[in-house]
Amino acid sequence: MTSGPVTVALEALERGEPLASDQLLPLVYDELRRIAARKLARESPEHTLQPTALVHEAYLRLVGDGAGRWEGRGHFYAAAAEAMRRILVEAARRKASLKRGGGQVRVEFSEDLAQENAASSATLLALDEALQKLEAEDPAAFKLVMLRYFGGLSVEEAAAALGVSPRTAKRHWSYARAWLGREIERE
Repeated sequence: MTSGPVTVALEALERGEPLASDQLLPLVYDELRRIAARKLARESPEHTLQPTALVHEAYLRLVGDGAGRWEGRGHFYAAAAEAMRRILVEAARRKASLKRGGGQVRVEFSEDLAQENAASSATLLALDEALQKLEAEDPAAFKLVMLRYFGGLSVEEAAAALGVSPRTAKRHWSYARAWLGREIERE
């Protein structure tokens, strides 16, 4: 079985080949932009970050100084989704601390996390805290949430990226939604 062009470019990047980053970007750009556009569509309308800027910032974090090691295409996209999440959380924290004095607001967890339409900065910050706890509690469920919510993947796509059955992915998704909802309620 031969590796696809994205996997080959990722392996070249991992070996430190000088032009690997330039070869990888055109191969992954459209998918990264799609992920960023999906994520930003769920952000509040006053959000100023554009999909292109989010993609470029995430890409720089992924392939910048000391590029990470990826186990393939799915792992790379999961890392990209995580980088985008961190960028959006950092922007929300800056906005909360600068414009609103950092005040916290109680937020109810949306039953359908993947379809949430307009997350405010406070929602994103509360979700980030809960996600950090979920990552420590259940890394598999955390990875699935990253791919579904921040990566914009369907259950089937996320299952394939994680190398699990769709049934297992659905079970993790149900558990993660309930766990996050309970955790956000506690706060």
